[in-house]
Amino acid sequence: MLLNAKNNPVNISTLSTKMIKKETIDKIFDAARVEEVIGDFVNLKRSGSNLKGYSPFNDEKSPSFMVSPSKQIWKDFSSGKGGNVVTFLMEQERMTYPEALRWLAKKYQIEIIESEQTDEERQRQTERESIILVLEFAKNWFKNQLYETEMGKSVGLQYFKGRGFREAVLKTFETGFSPEKRDALTKAALEKGYKMDFLLKSGLTVESNGRHLDRFRGRIIFPIQSLSGRVLGFGGRILNSQIKTAKYLNSPESEVYHKSKVLYGIYQAKQQIVKDDLCILVEGYTDVMAFHQAGLVNVVSSSGTALTVEQIQLIKRLTKNILVIFDGDRAGISAAIRGIDMILEQGLNVKVLLLPDGEDPDSFSKKVSTDELQDYVASHAQDFINFKASLLNTDAQKDPIKRGELVRDIIKSIAKIPNQIQQEIYVKEVARIMDMTEQVLFKELAVVQKNNQRQAEKEYVRKKQVAGLQPVPKEEVLKPASTKRDVLEREIVKLLLLFGARSIEVEDWDIREIPEDNSEPVLEKVIRQSTVAEEIYKNLQEDEMEFSNPVFKDLYQRLIQISLSKTPIDIPKLMTELDEAATQIVSHILMDEDKYELASWEKHHIPVKQKDANLGWHVMDVLLNLRLLWLKELINTNNEVLKDADQSTRIDFFNTLKEYLFLFRLVSVKLYRFA
Repeated sequence: MLLNAKNNPVNISTLSTKMIKKETIDKIFDAARVEEVIGDFVNLKRSGSNLKGYSPFNDEKSPSFMVSPSKQIWKDFSSGKGGNVVTFLMEQERMTYPEALRWLAKKYQIEIIESEQTDEERQRQTERESIILVLEFAKNWFKNQLYETEMGKSVGLQYFKGRGFREAVLKTFETGFSPEKRDALTKAALEKGYKMDFLLKSGLTVESNGRHLDRFRGRIIFPIQSLSGRVLGFGGRILNSQIKTAKYLNSPESEVYHKSKVLYGIYQAKQQIVKDDLCILVEGYTDVMAFHQAGLVNVVSSSGTALTVEQIQLIKRLTKNILVIFDGDRAGISAAIRGIDMILEQGLNVKVLLLPDGEDPDSFSKKVSTDELQDYVASHAQDFINFKASLLNTDAQKDPIKRGELVRDIIKSIAKIPNQIQQEIYVKEVARIMDMTEQVLFKELAVVQKNNQRQAEKEYVRKKQVAGLQPVPKEEVLKPASTKRDVLEREIVKLLLLFGARSIEVEDWDIREIPEDNSEPVLEKVIRQSTVAEEIYKNLQEDEMEFSNPVFKDLYQRLIQISLSKTPIDIPKLMTELDEAATQIVSHILMDEDKYELASWEKHHIPVKQKDANLGWHVMDVLLNLRLLWLKELINTNNEVLKDADQSTRIDFFNTLKEYLFLFRLVSVKLYRFA
């Protein structure tokens, strides 16, 4: 079951036969603001007329993700992805088009009006969408069991209250309860029309000896949500200690749930993380809830799993500062040290907080007041160098060998930092703490970095060999795949998008005389006033040139009609009418023009060439090059035809070929004069 804008239950079997009406889609696009939606996932900062942030799709050292509020588009320069608000959700959250529209409708409180789907459209319902629907149903069912059933209130709620949790925080994290009955959830879902196939694929139901059982029976439930708030899976804690089973149980990997890529509490914490420019990282579900209840809202956990690169990159979208909190357990400390190195390697700033002996975030937060907790966090957080030194320095003070190992261990961590300035600052700090010369430490850093580079190269080659591939040189990876015709057709689309109705002065050459000896024609220079669109349209029509790329062809036909009418192009409206490929192209073209803003060139007094500088010259250059390419293709085609043609056909083709060759020479001369 899902809830629509009026909070009416919608059955999955009904939903699968429906499609969102065009007028509803228009309302969604009118209401949705790309900067607001993306701001829920990426920490955006002002950059001229645009907003910039770190890519949510790639690991990177400097921001390459840009959003244009005025054009309602975005572009990720590191991955090449781009588009409008819907395509962002499709890329970021792996939503289908209907899923993205429904998500936006819910965010902007727009009622979904639907019409019947065709058989073909019903077949396109994805496995992913169905799994998400059944997970949403389960979340609501678990909540209902906790608050509305006698067993839930007497067992589940009492457990939480016994742990000191107030109802407000339970509702914030949408916690629930699953009774001990073997198949209570499974039966309830089947009765509502959900298919067993998706109950199994979501991990809510397991098959054992021919029976279907609830995975989370007899547990309190913690929904695991994405950055956008969608339920991806669940964590469950057993309540009956007599049962011999795992204390905590998570959903299995599925089409939507990948434990290495999610963080518990990220949905509830994201706004405060951005506001405080800090993310607090703890270990478990109740640790997150306890800190949240105590007033530290910017807290997440890796849900009991070892910290992963993907989880760190998820935090990096919101902030570059992480505070890792853990208790004095030796195994926990070892895992935390590994996590610290990973955080440093991703270019983030990391501090560490060690709680008093015998305390974890849950227990400690309940023993002190909110002010005392915040003061403790602020006063006891250490940078990773002091933390490592304090952990290892006890024995090292008296043992030169152990002291050397400690220094090398810290230097190995510093070597993982991608920023050289930060590396230098930390090396100087180690020299001060350990009473050593900086020169020796910098030499050791260079040795470690060289070894790391060798290891990285070996690993790269090994992975390629395992995959049966040869390593590809960097220059080959970066080489564009587009043909020359694609490049020119894209440039025409770009000119129409940016300057279609702009008036320009065009410099051209008309034929004044063709010498009898068929030598170079005599040309006369002419200047005429035109618009970009008129000049492009006139030249393409004269030669009846057609676009070869179907996406560029469709864009050209749309844009030329608007531009010739000399009306401004409504970019947000245009984007709603395009398919995914065209949306990507338009967003790339528009955002590429503002790419320099990412580096803040104007602040460094670096002049940026104006987009419309020498516009008339550029229009003619593109058109002449396209015409030259078109003529080459025609000449090659005619040469091929001549091979198999009879005598009379050969004469006709030969005459046509002479005309093409003359035009080819003429265009070549124009290009030469033009240059």
